[in-house]
Amino acid sequence: MRRKIVAGNWKMNGNRQVAQDLAVGVSNIADSLESSVEVIVSPPYIFMADVISHIASSVNVSSQDVSSNDNGAFTGEISADMLAEFGCTYSIVGHSERRAMFGDTDDVVAAKVAKCIEKNIHPIVCVGETLEERESGKTLEVVGDQLRRALQNLDEAGLEKVIVAYEPVWAIGTGKTATPEQAQEVHEFIRGEIAVINEVVSLKTPIIYGGSVNAENAKSLFAMADIDGGLIGGASLKLEEFEVICKAIG
Repeated sequence: MRRKIVAGNWKMNGNRQVAQDLAVGVSNIADSLESSVEVIVSPPYIFMADVISHIASSVNVSSQDVSSNDNGAFTGEISADMLAEFGCTYSIVGHSERRAMFGDTDDVVAAKVAKCIEKNIHPIVCVGETLEERESGKTLEVVGDQLRRALQNLDEAGLEKVIVAYEPVWAIGTGKTATPEQAQEVHEFIRGEIAVINEVVSLKTPIIYGGSVNAENAKSLFAMADIDGGLIGGASLKLEEFEVICKAIG
């Protein structure tokens, strides 16, 4: 049985008190869920220590990004070792905002994924197409290429640590979302691509959806055979809505 995962990406939002309050609130939500549902939160770096000190043991903490370098003259970067020292066990890698705004190429994403595996941090590997690419019929081509390049350096043990997040770029922060059937098509394709590398691992790999998931559409999305949860943006900052989303997968 694959893990069911709901991960909240807080992005660059909130303040110290908000982060602490969210940590306590998410802890209460997680403690009310079935044990098969894993909850992850991804706060801004500067609030990570506060979140970890206020979060329940039932909730895992993720960074929003990670450096592919161990240390050195990389102003503004955070290494995997630094994250691990604070108890961070996951990292989002290759989010569309990192790709589009900060120049994370497929090679950069692959290096970050490999570094996460080396340091025993589970990468949440994001892949997804733009609206232009979808309308041109290139969704599977784009997603497949991003996925293969992200996973190219991993052995079986490394592949087992990966979570894949399908996030259609055109549905992030726009209020638009893929229909459950559209999302399922891509999730099924992703599982098939992982199966080419290792069929056994593909059956266990959590593939979560990240495109404007909310309280209204979560249940129908999570009912799809290959959608194992969600990477939640804005709705993860609203505890009542986040709770509904978490319970929709139970």
